[in-house]
Amino acid sequence: MGARRGPREVVSMAVLVLSLVSCVNGDDPYSFYNWNVTYGDVYPLGVKQQGILINGQFPGPQIESVTNDNLIINVFNALDEPFLISWNGVQQKRNSWQDGVYGTNCPIPPGQNFTYILQVKDQIGSYFYFPSLAFHKAAGGFGGFKILSRSVIPVPFPPPANDFTILAGDWFTKNHSDLRAILDGGSDLPFPDGLLINGRGSNGYTFTVDQGKMYRFRISNVGITTAINFRIQGHKMVLVEVEGTHTLQNTYDSLDIHLGQSCSVLVTCDQPAQDYYIVVSTRFTSEVLTTTSILHYSNSAGSVSGPPPGGPTVQIDWSLEQARSMRRNLTASGPRPNPQGSYHYGMINTTQTIRLANSASVINGKQRYAVNSVSFVPADTPLKLADYFNIPGVFTLGSIPNSPTGGAAYLQTSVMAADFRGYAEIVFENSEDTVQSWHIDGHNFFVVGMDGGQWTPASRLSYNLRDTNSRCTVQVYPNSWTAVYMPLDNVGMWNVRSENWARQYLGQQFYFRVYSSAKSWRDEYPIPSNALLCGRAAGHHA
Repeated sequence: MGARRGPREVVSMAVLVLSLVSCVNGDDPYSFYNWNVTYGDVYPLGVKQQGILINGQFPGPQIESVTNDNLIINVFNALDEPFLISWNGVQQKRNSWQDGVYGTNCPIPPGQNFTYILQVKDQIGSYFYFPSLAFHKAAGGFGGFKILSRSVIPVPFPPPANDFTILAGDWFTKNHSDLRAILDGGSDLPFPDGLLINGRGSNGYTFTVDQGKMYRFRISNVGITTAINFRIQGHKMVLVEVEGTHTLQNTYDSLDIHLGQSCSVLVTCDQPAQDYYIVVSTRFTSEVLTTTSILHYSNSAGSVSGPPPGGPTVQIDWSLEQARSMRRNLTASGPRPNPQGSYHYGMINTTQTIRLANSASVINGKQRYAVNSVSFVPADTPLKLADYFNIPGVFTLGSIPNSPTGGAAYLQTSVMAADFRGYAEIVFENSEDTVQSWHIDGHNFFVVGMDGGQWTPASRLSYNLRDTNSRCTVQVYPNSWTAVYMPLDNVGMWNVRSENWARQYLGQQFYFRVYSSAKSWRDEYPIPSNALLCGRAAGHHA
């Protein structure tokens, strides 16, 4: 559970907090969470299986915060294997020490705890957290993470009557350990067994609303392998936010939400008083999976009726055009009181172009996935710790090329160098026949272009350099490319990964080392005093 408190109420915690890290901002409120991570029986598709619970909940408890809040999250690992939690989309400004992926953090050993100290600095929006190790994500352990605007910052729409979180995605009835064994054996996963909404199967969850009122729905795709489409029977949706950016308030009948992505929509409950289907279905799959929840009018005169409304299935052009229609609201304030459009991202000269091509390869007789022909292999020591303590032999800068080589795939602990305050053009190139989804920790980027075919320098002529959205996760359609502009404004070691979790697990990821020679607390916070040390970093002193 968590409690939000003002500075005067946390005096008794000051010594504890300052002993853990010296970089939290005492002028901003604190929220404290104690989480106990356990296994437990879950039956989301009617089949008993082993899930990962947080404080006995599946999904886990929601984090509710306000811009610049300090979050003190004590995680006790009651599992029988190491565990880590990462915070999808939370930027950890100057603080990759708290990112919660193996490249930056030692896992929490069984029977031990670790206290994360986060500040949601200069952010708003809809996100989620998830377990990042050992394919635990397929067992649960995820939850919603919302960051509200400060009271003095105007929001570009009226206050909704309520604010709902929807965590949707594909699900397998096999335990995560069985799925992991399939991947470790060199095979890919089978097709998912179904879809969940907030941890439940069809009609297992109900959202109660009052007729005539408006509601906000924050929707995240927390699945493992599949893009989804979201819709509500008989109701229109007004898109208002994607991963921290207020959008033009376009109206949609349904929305594609790709792996790892989050967005917010407003729904006005202006239909006759009855119950309606909330529908999630798979996209770009030969077999279409569908699940439903219930939108229940509090004065409902009848239950849901008829079949759930159908949605798009394999239409790529439809999805591409919808993605292009999602634009930034240039007149709305972001986490600060200045309009989002005051940052002219399209007028800044890029300092480097990085082209990243995904591929599926067989290496040593086993299925692997690669970026620019490099399939990532975790080192015996978190890369951030090896970098900090100058431990040789853990990784090498430049161990992944910054453009496709066309060569055979190989195994490597891949780290790409990046200079602090650079401005990178990153082009994701997908020559495969499946939709890809990419996430970059610690940063937001401007999605300037996407199209079919092969990217060339001439493709820049089609870029949107005025009002595209800034986000942290982006899709790349089959045999297509997506280009982003990204300010390298966050010193640290940052994970770049496929959000298809089987691909991530089998090597489709690497790390950016965003480096500042100043070695100043202005650029990066010091290692926290409670940092776990493992591998070749064991025995060093934080």
